[in-house]
Amino acid sequence: MVQVRPLATAEQVSEFLGVPVATLYQWRHRGVGPRGAKVGRHLRFRWADVEKWFEDQTSGGSRVA
Repeated sequence: MVQVRPLATAEQVSEFLGVPVATLYQWRHRGVGPRGAKVGRHLRFRWADVEKWFEDQTSGGSRVA
């Protein structure tokens, strides 16, 4: 059986990345930052997407400008 990690909230991702929640919403509006999805009215993230985005930032991938 494949174990799936629970989806992350914007608050959890902001704490992990050390940025305000508002920054995540700005990044989403601008099309940068970790990929997230709306679940009803709520923004949720897959941890694998957040971690991959972070790795891309630290390894010379796309930059947030």
